[in-house]
Amino acid sequence: MFDAKFGCLPTMTGSLPHTDPIEACRLVTRFLKDIPVWPQLPKRSFLENMYVQYSQGFPGVVIEREGEKIYIDRSKDLSKPLERLYQAYLENDFAKYPISQEYAPGLYAFLALENLTPRAVKGQVTGPISWGLTVLDQDKKSILYDDVLGDAVAKLLRLKAGWQERVLKKLSRNTIIFLDEPYMTSYGSAYISLSRERVISLLDEVFGGISGLKGIHCCGNTDWSVLLATQVNILNFDAYNFAESLSLYPKEVKRFLDGGGAIAWGIVPNQPETLAKETVASLKDRLEEAMSPFTRHGIPFKQLIEQGLLIPSCTLMPLGEEGAATALDMLTGLSAVIRKRYL
Repeated sequence: MFDAKFGCLPTMTGSLPHTDPIEACRLVTRFLKDIPVWPQLPKRSFLENMYVQYSQGFPGVVIEREGEKIYIDRSKDLSKPLERLYQAYLENDFAKYPISQEYAPGLYAFLALENLTPRAVKGQVTGPISWGLTVLDQDKKSILYDDVLGDAVAKLLRLKAGWQERVLKKLSRNTIIFLDEPYMTSYGSAYISLSRERVISLLDEVFGGISGLKGIHCCGNTDWSVLLATQVNILNFDAYNFAESLSLYPKEVKRFLDGGGAIAWGIVPNQPETLAKETVASLKDRLEEAMSPFTRHGIPFKQLIEQGLLIPSCTLMPLGEEGAATALDMLTGLSAVIRKRYL
């Protein structure tokens, strides 16, 4: 595994508002030369919805493109597809559960790029908590609460993550795979009745298929101590809107950083009206303010900078194509200023 001292280099979450994968890749490589990301394009097709995109091969999956629905039909005999899934899992046979070009043309356009010299490349998979809570069976029950199907979710996503990492190594031997976990913002509420141990177990199951750096993206408040108790190497949070949320866990963050982890600071806003009010200078002030509580708990400011990444607060979908370019321009500008000032 390579060093996670990124020195506040810029990268991003996967989704972009584009429909043309070539144009999306062009935008990514224009701004994110050190850590480019393959683009997810949900506006292009329902197959690029973050839950549908990684669903191929799941036992009993039904995708209704016209009605934009995905569900698991448990009335079917799932024994053989479950057996195939578990066999591939036991053999680490990632090739049996790829992500096809129809489901991720941005990934295939990204893999076809030439003359890249990145420090690392980033990919992403929807995390097992969010996937398993969102995808329902035919009776509208979340499949994560079914012991067999819940375990199958993590095993499928582990295979998808492992397959993706292998193909991304064609571009760089250094890979970063994020698990996107928006539903972790509801952890601890009546909405999610999962134990701490179950959450950690499911996340670590997926991480087990990844040999490079492992990240988690959660763009809201959550119990960060749960995520920091996993095998995660990079913790990504919305530092623009929820800067104080992570600072409530100073001991866990210090232990994480001292162990070589990195924090991805989601500091560039993803809403048009908010982005319009910001400049590189104002975002620099906001980032330094977000970092300051940690220094009061014994974490050196230089360590936060060295073991940091800069990233938009969440998906760039709300900004449109022009706004996404503006956000990435601001992001790379901020990274350059921070690196020049502190490194």
